[in-house]
Amino acid sequence: MMKSSRLASLGSANASLMRRLNRSTILDLMRQRSPISPSELSRKLHISMPTVMRILDELMEENLIYRLDSLESSGGRPRSLLAINASAHAVIGLDLGGTKMYGTVADLNGNILAEGCRPSSSANAEENIEIVCQLIQELIETPRSSGQNILGIGVGAPGVTLYEQGIITWAPSLGWRDLPLRQLLQQRFQLPVQVENDVNLAALGEFGFGAAKGASSLVCLTVGTGIGSGIVLDRKIYRGFHQSAGEVGYLPPSPAALGKRYEKFGALESLASGTGVLARARQVIAERGLSVDLESLSAETVFNAAREGEGWAQEIINETVDYLALVIAAISVVLDPQVIVLGGGVSRSADILVEPILSRLEGVLPAPVQLVVSNLGYRAAVMGAIMLILDTTTEHVAIQTI
Repeated sequence: MMKSSRLASLGSANASLMRRLNRSTILDLMRQRSPISPSELSRKLHISMPTVMRILDELMEENLIYRLDSLESSGGRPRSLLAINASAHAVIGLDLGGTKMYGTVADLNGNILAEGCRPSSSANAEENIEIVCQLIQELIETPRSSGQNILGIGVGAPGVTLYEQGIITWAPSLGWRDLPLRQLLQQRFQLPVQVENDVNLAALGEFGFGAAKGASSLVCLTVGTGIGSGIVLDRKIYRGFHQSAGEVGYLPPSPAALGKRYEKFGALESLASGTGVLARARQVIAERGLSVDLESLSAETVFNAAREGEGWAQEIINETVDYLALVIAAISVVLDPQVIVLGGGVSRSADILVEPILSRLEGVLPAPVQLVVSNLGYRAAVMGAIMLILDTTTEHVAIQTI
């Protein structure tokens, strides 16, 4: 009798998982191909028509999809078309950044309805929490379409984040350590909240709306103040056992980096990030006694000097290309993603980075690298918030391949 009860329970669990999988794949395809007919959903996803119709009825009841007045016909019987009800719902997305906080209200198609930006405090933990709350409140109070529902709040945090718990374990630029941010925000705003590492969220944004839209797998490599990467496999963020998958800024670029401790910046990002480029430029200028204004020097001005043919700057950028080629090679041979997206502030200098990187990798790797530049820019993480909240509020599930 006990064995029979266990089998019944297992069968019920499997049936529930299958229903959620079917629902997720239908919603995914509709988001990508809307408008679409029920029969096309059934054919493309290999799901029976009765199951498709049952799930579509659920989604319409939840106001996530709607039926169009127009019909599709290809010479046979006309078929009704359905579409994602994107404008009926909104998501608040935040990218907390290192020095400023950026937030948006956007619909499910990624159309930004409102946005705001506030500078963060200099590592004052309590003050930064209050700045986050003020920004969210400002976005909530932004006039929206009548009846539009806020599905939730997605937050990209610049630090080590425990996603399942919604805890930021360490974000030095904001002064946060072991901060239960999700709990704090849910209690204050009474909305679903998800907290994720900002680079992971940017990767999800690139998958949903950006340069890697619909890719089966991708890595978003962000090069700015530091260097990090977000990994998306089968639509889901891969975080790793210690929640630190993608922390490529800590890769040792040479044996000389071994046996040392790196507290704030990793070995690679101390050389190849925007911060690293600036530090190396200052060193070269000092060593050679060059007449360069150090007060106005930035990573961007170093890239501009390289474009203008300044030899010292070209040397630094050539070394930066070498370092970035090494990290892209490591990503490629370990994960073999369909697409690698270059994002972050340094991606604005992609014109003098991408082709030299690909040139250095030609013939070196077992498979070619598809390296593209982000077309979302600083909005990548807030676009990822839409994907994350849509997933977590609509029972989305996916089967991980590794």
